[in-house]
Amino acid sequence: MRFITYRTAEGEGVGIAADGGYRGRPVQVLGRDLKGALHDGQALAALGRELAGAPLLDMDDIELLAPIPRPDKIICVGLNYADHSAESGFEVPTYPTVFARFASSLVGHGAAMVRPAASDLFDYEGELVAVIGKGGRHIGRAQALDHVAGYSLFNDGSVRDFQIRTPQWTMGKAFDGTGAFGPELVTPDELPEGCKGLTLTVRLNGEVMQCASTDDLIFGIADLVATLSEAMTLAPGDVIVTGTPGGVGAMRKPPVWLKPGDICTVEMDRIGTLSNPVRQEAVPV
Repeated sequence: MRFITYRTAEGEGVGIAADGGYRGRPVQVLGRDLKGALHDGQALAALGRELAGAPLLDMDDIELLAPIPRPDKIICVGLNYADHSAESGFEVPTYPTVFARFASSLVGHGAAMVRPAASDLFDYEGELVAVIGKGGRHIGRAQALDHVAGYSLFNDGSVRDFQIRTPQWTMGKAFDGTGAFGPELVTPDELPEGCKGLTLTVRLNGEVMQCASTDDLIFGIADLVATLSEAMTLAPGDVIVTGTPGGVGAMRKPPVWLKPGDICTVEMDRIGTLSNPVRQEAVPV
């Protein structure tokens, strides 16, 4: 199954891919949003059956949102591809490098990523996302994938000068409107176990900037779920952003920065395409 979250003039809704488009209903009719259906696989399957009989959506009338617009936690993993660690001047980590994002930073497929007024050093990072379904703490690695409700894509737009001002990266990763997420939540039954063997490609204005296999992840999905749950209770709808490969703009010679009018696209076979324009932040005078 492939789910979307969308917005119309009447409010938010949830849709499912069907018949070459999406069938959907408003959240107020369903009585729950997508996050509310992630507590177990049966609830998500029931939502899928309910939406299968919903009306087809007119895509011209809806705005796609992040599949989970308001996750309790957005947990990001840095330096999770060896080539990106090397280009960034770090040794290959032996433990995941973790930082946080916040829901105010999220935009959906097709929405503009916002280059902030405070900096011109705005960079792209294409990444695979795992979304938690069944929550828990102290999750064993053997059971970890059972806690994943689905997968999606992310563009971890990074404000590099703010990122490196302190040893902690969160400030450079938390600007409003800088993290693109979507377009769909794809359930694990449609994908290889743990999303192994899939190719991640990032294009900027049509030019390939990043390309890597998920086999190159230093810490795979099961590793990340198990490790993170040692410290925190993972809840339904929590988002794990798994890291970017080499080829980011900051490390190119000369550097390549996102600018207004650019189109940045993150693709992964069997998951889909996340595409976003870039606009400049408008600051009130």
